[in-house]
Amino acid sequence: MQYILFDDPKIRQSLLPFTFTRPVAEIRCGICTITEKWTQVLGTKPYLSTEPYLEPKYGGVPPQNYQQRTFINGALCPNDGLMTAIAALGAEEALVRNDVTLAYREGYNFESQKGATQWGGALTLIGNLWDIFTENGDQIRADFKRMTENKTSEPITDPHTGCYNKGQIFVEEGASIRSAVLNAENGPIYIGKNAIVSEGSIIVGPFALGEGATINWGAKMRMNTTVGPYCKVGGEVGNSVFFGNSNKAHDGFLGNSVIGEWCNLGANTNNSNLKNDYTNVKIHSYATNQLEDSGKMFCGLFVGDFSKAGISTMFNTGTVVGVNVNVFGAGFQPKFVPSFSWGGAAEGFADYRFEKAVQVVRETMSRRGKDFDQMEEDILRWLSENR
Repeated sequence: MQYILFDDPKIRQSLLPFTFTRPVAEIRCGICTITEKWTQVLGTKPYLSTEPYLEPKYGGVPPQNYQQRTFINGALCPNDGLMTAIAALGAEEALVRNDVTLAYREGYNFESQKGATQWGGALTLIGNLWDIFTENGDQIRADFKRMTENKTSEPITDPHTGCYNKGQIFVEEGASIRSAVLNAENGPIYIGKNAIVSEGSIIVGPFALGEGATINWGAKMRMNTTVGPYCKVGGEVGNSVFFGNSNKAHDGFLGNSVIGEWCNLGANTNNSNLKNDYTNVKIHSYATNQLEDSGKMFCGLFVGDFSKAGISTMFNTGTVVGVNVNVFGAGFQPKFVPSFSWGGAAEGFADYRFEKAVQVVRETMSRRGKDFDQMEEDILRWLSENR
């Protein structure tokens, strides 16, 4: 069987700005990306069906060389019930939930929908920006159970580190933990390979720290938070997800938020995640180009890849920042900052010249020993020209 995770066009648009630079399935929720979850449960890495300009980096769907191919919605997180239902699909059959196609076999007729079965069981579908953090705690639990089953945690040998519910704390090889408090009474704590938990840190589960990532001195990590691979994070963070290779190294609050890859939040950057009148937060919709009701009382900041915020930047509830943005200055920033923008609320915004933006990205990645290759540049150039 050949497995393909496909981008649902409507969901892909709902997940912008993160899906400007990645397929839907490359979004991180829990410990893993959705692609990594399916790789683990299927025992083989699925192909990704996405936008043509992303295919050179992420690969497309190869010519059919299998008798059977199963297509799975890239926003769908696996569970046992879904796995059983997908495995039972016959030729030209599909699994749907209302008007959303969850999975289908090669040859399924979308027009007639003959062979479609309504799925009434449990599912987790990352269909909106806020789903990334609202589902994060449960996905940490699910990933933790799957990834640590029949494995033994590395011991926590530091005598000055306090652990609560130690059986729900898993430490991978090479991780360093010093003078920290790890409280897994409300959910598991996962510490990735070669990760660092610095002195004075407080971590409350569910929590995930990716490979090579660092929690800085005196940090306060609230529950339902994921710090992705090679991030460096400090200050106070709650119910938030860092995809990877991003920094929030200093003090400042981040709540109910999602930060993409290769981002940097300057010292004392803060965001609001709750309105003073306790009404639902409105956020920018790329589909309608206006603010729409999220249906959530708690909703913070969403920052696309390669974007940066200067020191003491203030973000309001439900702020969306696009790809490759440099935002700074006094006062609350606007609720929506388009991709390739430079400036702030007080100074106004200008276009971020492409060549300058690329130079900064190249320097950012080189500091981590990573090359900014032609594929990455082509993706950013396409976005710059088609925004």
